[in-house]
Amino acid sequence: MNSRQRVVASMNGKAPDAVPVDFGAHRSSGIMALAYARLREYLGLPKMTLRVYDIPQQLAVIDDDVLDLFHADTIELGRGFCLQEEDWKPWELPDGTPCVIPSWINPAKHASGDWVICTDQGVPSAVQKQGTLYFETIHYPMQEDPYVLKNLEKAVSRTMWTGTAAAPPGPISLQDEADLAYLRRGAEALRRSTDRAVVGLFGGNLFELGQWLFGMENFFSMLASEPDYMHQFLDRLTEMHLKNLEGFLKAAGSSIDVIAFGDDLGMQTGPLISPAMFRDFFKPRQQRMWARVKELSDVKIMIHSCGGIAGFLDDMIDAGLDAVNPVQIQSAGMEPEQLKQRFGSRITFWGGGCDTQEVLNYGTPETIREHVLRNLEVFSPGGRYVFQQVHNIMADIPPENITAMFKAAAEFNGRSL
Repeated sequence: MNSRQRVVASMNGKAPDAVPVDFGAHRSSGIMALAYARLREYLGLPKMTLRVYDIPQQLAVIDDDVLDLFHADTIELGRGFCLQEEDWKPWELPDGTPCVIPSWINPAKHASGDWVICTDQGVPSAVQKQGTLYFETIHYPMQEDPYVLKNLEKAVSRTMWTGTAAAPPGPISLQDEADLAYLRRGAEALRRSTDRAVVGLFGGNLFELGQWLFGMENFFSMLASEPDYMHQFLDRLTEMHLKNLEGFLKAAGSSIDVIAFGDDLGMQTGPLISPAMFRDFFKPRQQRMWARVKELSDVKIMIHSCGGIAGFLDDMIDAGLDAVNPVQIQSAGMEPEQLKQRFGSRITFWGGGCDTQEVLNYGTPETIREHVLRNLEVFSPGGRYVFQQVHNIMADIPPENITAMFKAAAEFNGRSL
């Protein structure tokens, strides 16, 4: 099997020749640039230009030599874009390490030492305070006037995550034919260049976008106190997503294997909302979007959701979901054995391979090896599993621990690094 066949077979519930491995195929399975620079040095690999494609999380583009070394079977659609030097411009990481960022992102350094990014109106939307490692949201476009829906698309473009974080291919319009042609060319070229499974990041956030637009406390309060208006808001948002989905899959649908949606619905101790509220507000709209995906393209549907979300999985599967990441195994109700037993024949667990809260950062290479092998033993039987660590590798993770994690996965697959 090649990498693409391996991923597809596993997601179809067929035992592949090896457990598929993901490293950086979406914005929750990657590595912060500071850790990536140290990893390359530790591995004795040549120095490369450090490309930071996701500014808020400071995620690095993972080069082919590292993907090959760690036997990665996946790649993100964005790697087909920004392939020329002029697509990038110089910047620096918090410790002064030089890097490059996408040319369209314009952080400004204030006298305080903070980096600030503004919206098209000049309103500060994101800040990286001096001494911190990433950007945080400081602007909620609909917080002051939550009842104006006529400018919803423009408001969405002004949140940190949907505006600032526009990773390659960049801030294109999925309604513009020239932009769609650009997206199609890059997607097709990437498909021809690799046998890795291609993951297309779409987003389609509902629960999170409400928080990014109104602010978390306001959005939660309005869900409880103004359900009629929230249904109206979510209907408008869903229609916007469906319109963009048409363009995205028209251009890239034949070149990707997985389409990635996002909505963090959980926290460490369990779900952020009740199953009843999820079924009322979010499940029907996810079902609409995911049904449309299946009508437009032969791709698998994945959602990113952190935290304890086991209580939503039956409904998500019923709505058409094929895979979930990052499988936060330290959260309540997310124990690997329980997840595999309850859902393992119906959904692909894309993650949960190594805990990043305690094990990857504080463990020894040997404890990491034992942890990874144990999780693989639980998750891998019968397929429906793709290995990745739980969310991104943070800046302070030792390179020997990262290597130990991938070395254990390779050992399980009968390979070596």
